[in-house]
Amino acid sequence: MNDTPTEADIQAQLARLGTLRSAIAEAIVGQEAVVEQLLIGLLAGGHCLLEGVPGLGKTLLVRSLGQALELQFRRVQFTPDLMPSDILGTELLEEDHGTGHRHFRFQPGPVFTNLLLADELNRTPPKTQAALLEAMQERTVSYAGVTHTLPAPFFVLATQNPLEQAGTYPLPEAQLDRFLLHIRVDYPSEREEHDILAQTTGTRQAQVPQVMHGDEVLALQARVREVHLGEDLLAWITRLVRASRPNESAPAEIRQWVKWGAGPRAGQSLVLAAKARALLHGRLAATRDDILALAAPVMRHRLLLSFAAEAEQKSADDVVAVLLRSVPFAA
Repeated sequence: MNDTPTEADIQAQLARLGTLRSAIAEAIVGQEAVVEQLLIGLLAGGHCLLEGVPGLGKTLLVRSLGQALELQFRRVQFTPDLMPSDILGTELLEEDHGTGHRHFRFQPGPVFTNLLLADELNRTPPKTQAALLEAMQERTVSYAGVTHTLPAPFFVLATQNPLEQAGTYPLPEAQLDRFLLHIRVDYPSEREEHDILAQTTGTRQAQVPQVMHGDEVLALQARVREVHLGEDLLAWITRLVRASRPNESAPAEIRQWVKWGAGPRAGQSLVLAAKARALLHGRLAATRDDILALAAPVMRHRLLLSFAAEAEQKSADDVVAVLLRSVPFAA
């Protein structure tokens, strides 16, 4: 039996991606770049962190994606008093009334789902944030010496407010590195804001249709792995990631502005994200433009800036811009 996909199979999958994007647009006005990056995370099988001030529709965007996918969806509102067991689950003591025998039974928490919306993740203390580390990396939860496997596919789509907002806790570097993309959600344009007001203040409520089920998502993730990425692009990604580390061979600005650079996971993420973007645009080969478009969302949360960068008001995106400008495409 030949399992090689035909051209018709591939075109059908690409058409489904277009249908998914259209379904999300039923509830979301504008934010095309944000929606695209969210879909790239979905295709690449990675988690996404959305950051923006309150009221920009981050939660609505993730909820709309959950409605469009025929997957189990759960939302957890992260608060300062949330405990790890509120996310992972806990053991309950049960008694068999026939025998009188007592035993513990594991009660799964909301993390046992396909799509987990971790709303305002940085409003809970680091101890509770860290409860997601194993789930995000290994797709498992260990409790009382027993390892429980999470459903597939599994995604964490987290939202956070800027750290300048009151009552927030910075995410640990180990947790940030688990996110494939750090997506910035900005204010809408005047035209988009007008349409948002018109769409959300009337009697008609936007309905997001279910257009894709879990098996299709898994098949698309497998297709992403098959997208071609040339050796020249792979070598360039390697040089970009290594140049982000402040050593003697790094650009002068990197040595001045960066305390800790990106690790190998950043390179893995950039390769997969570039492949996913290519597929989303109907291509079976990644290009340099895919890398240019995703370098900042992949790397901005993996760079620890120095005091000098803060004093000069330089951001992680400024560092990525230096890397793209300084690291030659050809070795």
